[in-house]
Amino acid sequence: MEKSFLQKKFLGVRIGELMAFIGFYCFFASAYHIALWMNRGRFDNEGNVLFDPIIFMDDSGLGYLLKLIITIPIWWLLFRELKAWSMKKKLLLHVLLLPFFVLVWQQLYSIFSGLFGFFYLTGPAKIWDIYLPALFYILQFGIFHSYQYHVDNKNKIKLEAELRASALKSELAALKAQLNPHFLYNVFNTISASVPPGNEKTRHLIAELSDLFRYQLQASQSERVPLQDELDFVKKYLALEKERFEERLQIEIDVAKNVMDEMIPPMLLQPLVENSVKHGLAPLIEGGTVSVKIFRKEEKLYFEISDTGVGIKDKEKVFDKGIGLTNTKMRLEKIYNTTLHISENEPKGLKINFAI
Repeated sequence: MEKSFLQKKFLGVRIGELMAFIGFYCFFASAYHIALWMNRGRFDNEGNVLFDPIIFMDDSGLGYLLKLIITIPIWWLLFRELKAWSMKKKLLLHVLLLPFFVLVWQQLYSIFSGLFGFFYLTGPAKIWDIYLPALFYILQFGIFHSYQYHVDNKNKIKLEAELRASALKSELAALKAQLNPHFLYNVFNTISASVPPGNEKTRHLIAELSDLFRYQLQASQSERVPLQDELDFVKKYLALEKERFEERLQIEIDVAKNVMDEMIPPMLLQPLVENSVKHGLAPLIEGGTVSVKIFRKEEKLYFEISDTGVGIKDKEKVFDKGIGLTNTKMRLEKIYNTTLHISENEPKGLKINFAI
């Protein structure tokens, strides 16, 4: 569905939100101007024109324009650069930003008012140029934080609904997978038993394939599995692929021992490894190397799957090559609010990174 004009973004901000932001300032500037105009009307009815642009800029236009300009970098800092900060940390930061806002506005307002010949407060009356901007700062950022909370809560509810729907689909898939599992294993056992005694390698490959199907069935019934189990599954998958590619496929596994017990969503790595083999190395006559690297840094678990294959120029098109990568990307976004990062591998090929 095509987004409406108000939903489109300009510099990362929805046009509707940008218009509301500007309208907020226009409203308060106009309200302040009207209040001053009505106050002057009690004493002077001559030349007191409500919509005179010069008088408007003198009364409130310049002051609120400067407030708008100073607010933009503060807003960007709080709601973009420091978006992940807790509300407690942001409130403490406001203790520093509020006097900064007031001081900068006061100095700029005095300078520009002097340049344009506008009236501005001096002496003891300057206290109002501290009180009113400070009050406006508290009001506007109170509104901004309330709106951000509303947006975050709305997204959270939407995400929870999507996860419930996804969980229901997974449950149905698991129920379907359980319909004939014993039949599937019996077929593998029958095929394995029919293999002549001298073909132990074939019997071993069938057993490995049976283990892959068994893990997939178990994974469909679990939300989390130990990294060790997921890694064993990937190794068996790559071992079967190596039987097909022989020396054309080289495998490198580099995983820290202290992360083997970490719980991760099942079938998270296999689609990425399969993409490297199928779309990266298979087109090359000489083949290449698939590498899996997993390590912990600070509080996060980092994953890197790379290959020395053909690579891809348009990184976004990598998600058009199959449902495996797309599904993995969606799972990471919904479960961990993170995503896959696609980049060039050295000396050639593709590299996929993500952290949970």
